Amino acid sequence: MDTTVEKKNSLKGAEFLVKESSAQEVFTPEDFTEEQLMIKDMAEQFIAKEVTPVVERLDKLEDGLMPSLLEKAGEQGLLGAAFPEEYGGLGKDFVTATIINEALGAGHSFSVAMAAHTGIGSLPILYFGTQAQKEKYIPKLGTGEMKGAYALTEPDSGSDALSAKTTAKLTEDGKYYLLNGQKCWITNSGFADVFTVFAKIDGDKFTGFIVEKDTPGFTLGAEEHKMGIKGSSTRQIYFQDAKVPAENVLGEIGKGHLIAFNILNIGRLKLCAAALGAAKKCVTTSVQYAVTREQFKQPIANFGAIKHKLGEMALRTWVCESALFRTAQLIDDKEKELLAAGKPFNEALLGAAEEYAVECAMLKVNGSEVLDFVVDEGVQIHGGNGFSDEYIISKAYRDSRINRIFEGTNEINRLLTLDMTLKRAMKGKLDLMGPAMNVMKELMSIPDFGNDDDTAFSKEKKLVTNFKKAILMVAGGAAQKLMTKLEHEQEILMDIADMAIETFVVESALLRLIKLTEKGGEAAAALQTDMVQTYIADAADRINKSGKNAINAFAEGDEQRMMLLGLKRFTKTDPYNTKDARRRIADKLIAENKYPF
Repeated sequence: MDTTVEKKNSLKGAEFLVKESSAQEVFTPEDFTEEQLMIKDMAEQFIAKEVTPVVERLDKLEDGLMPSLLEKAGEQGLLGAAFPEEYGGLGKDFVTATIINEALGAGHSFSVAMAAHTGIGSLPILYFGTQAQKEKYIPKLGTGEMKGAYALTEPDSGSDALSAKTTAKLTEDGKYYLLNGQKCWITNSGFADVFTVFAKIDGDKFTGFIVEKDTPGFTLGAEEHKMGIKGSSTRQIYFQDAKVPAENVLGEIGKGHLIAFNILNIGRLKLCAAALGAAKKCVTTSVQYAVTREQFKQPIANFGAIKHKLGEMALRTWVCESALFRTAQLIDDKEKELLAAGKPFNEALLGAAEEYAVECAMLKVNGSEVLDFVVDEGVQIHGGNGFSDEYIISKAYRDSRINRIFEGTNEINRLLTLDMTLKRAMKGKLDLMGPAMNVMKELMSIPDFGNDDDTAFSKEKKLVTNFKKAILMVAGGAAQKLMTKLEHEQEILMDIADMAIETFVVESALLRLIKLTEKGGEAAAALQTDMVQTYIADAADRINKSGKNAINAFAEGDEQRMMLLGLKRFTKTDPYNTKDARRRIADKLIAENKYPF
């Protein structure tokens, strides 16, 4: 096997907590190929020319408009880009697919319809379908001739998907399954041709089915009236002895959870990508408004309060992007490694996504919350006009809110972040115990206040290492003190997850900055340095607060005092003028009149 693949894959899932990465091992947006940049531009042009001019019509659910846009996207290869060539796709790699998702993320409701179609609407068949099922559906899903949807959620089962009540019973002749029940919040349901539906056979065998829209006994409810993404078709669907051919069972009977949960890993990263694209557009929208809106006889972009907002919006977006494409390449490299080992394409990508399921969960949280921050500040910059439907920022604000609920709520993803990490450790895939013990020994020793390393960004690298020590200290202390009770202490788990998320995105941004500096010099990366330094300064405070909340919830006495002192040591930063840094970032935005990074 190619040793370069092994080197790139040296960082396993969740291993960032206990292992250092070099800047050269990390993939960044600056590493996009010419072809990837062309595809990115094509997707951005599609949004600008085909989607943005009709967003108001989309929000009114104009009959046939959304399906026609999906078909146009299919004609340009945007829907089937990541599908294998044998099924009519372009066979592009995972990073390229992520680039497309990001670029199309600026399309408001269209982005939701597209992501649902290419992700959860198509991938279950592509990865778990029989050869006949794939040949029948995937080429048409890739062109947009058929539209896909995914039906998992029920009125009484959301995050607890396996408690679904929809049933499937085999007919006496063995030719059909009769489905009975209902599903809710089904994206694309108003125009989808094919649905991946989950139901229980014999009351307990949770199983996937491919259900076509004209199936007898299958009906749709009315369109939901939603807070945002109004142009996305969302209905309840009903099954009353719906006759589904037995050959439409998807995957193995009783193994539907494998489909549901594996597809979600990919979906979480894709959601982060779409949120990133939306955030970039929102920053541009806000800059352009601030430059043209005058108060006190000058553009509001001149005011420090507005520059603070613009600078923070941009730097959070850039940091999120760093973590997204770092992870996308890790998944891509792992997929290629598994393919080289003889795995079929479906097992290769699912295996790669499962390897980095922790990172996907963290990205989902970070991406959705970065976008929520950006749109909220965007509305504030617009002032009263931001509250008016006449300005696109109000739509962006409403549309953003669903992302913290989609693909598993952010609370669920925070809990999963720690749960999956601990499970990897228990299975021997990740050594947490050794590093955690080393941190506890360090706490008992005399602190090392020296720093002999005077290389570029040595202080920042040491700080990221200390953030990881803080996580290991808090997580190790909580696990040791609470043991099996820890899983019931969700507040503590979420605090530790927040520490991990901040650390992962900080490290990703720092490694990207180091790579940029090594390539183009310090002057060329001056603004990126401002972004990373500002983010690190604030992340240290956030990590300290989350750690303090967790420690105070499970420790007391000398143990508590020792851990709080350790936390203070691990999150101590040098003073940095973040005000001037944000102003410099904002000035760049204003000069370019857009998000320029």
